[in-house]
Amino acid sequence: MKEKKSFAVLASGRGTNFEALARAAENPDFPGVIKVLIVNVPEAQVINRANTFRIPSVVVDHRQFKKRQDFETEVIRILEPYSVELICLAGFNRILSSLFLQRFPMRIMNIHPSLLPAFAGLQGIDVHRAVIEYGVKVTGCTVHFVTDDVDAGPIIIQRAISVRDVDTPESLALRVLVEEHQAYPQAVRLFLEDRLEIVGRRVFIRF
Repeated sequence: MKEKKSFAVLASGRGTNFEALARAAENPDFPGVIKVLIVNVPEAQVINRANTFRIPSVVVDHRQFKKRQDFETEVIRILEPYSVELICLAGFNRILSSLFLQRFPMRIMNIHPSLLPAFAGLQGIDVHRAVIEYGVKVTGCTVHFVTDDVDAGPIIIQRAISVRDVDTPESLALRVLVEEHQAYPQAVRLFLEDRLEIVGRRVFIRF
């Protein structure tokens, strides 16, 4: 059996996508293991989820740093001993600077609750409210690499669902979340199995 590769998760909130990744990593045939969770909000619920899975968590409160660069330098310092292959943002509410991105080029993933590039830059329930108000018929989620431009990195995986006439932002969010919990582990698996090839803006999946 191949040795599992290491990856880390950065999160700020409830942590349902973190849990989806943690559950996937428990599968013997999953190619990776979460070595550490880094949280920037001390009261975030995701910490309890990490404890349940016995995954180490470290709180780095961004409010304790005057400069974003100092905050990111501390996060990098914590990550370095783990030698992670990949960093997954899971409801992480900070925009990462070039300092951080250059340290892990094309090794940071994010998941967004829309079919990018549609509704880029919005977060949480605001995305689903905008989807309904705009009259979109199909929505979903996108796993993408993180670049300097917010929600604009190369797309790895998208999963789509129909928007129902009776949907509210809350009901739509719940249905998209189901797709997120499928898409994120799939994208991580592909990356850790070295099955992704980036050519310009396009990401090809090797079979």
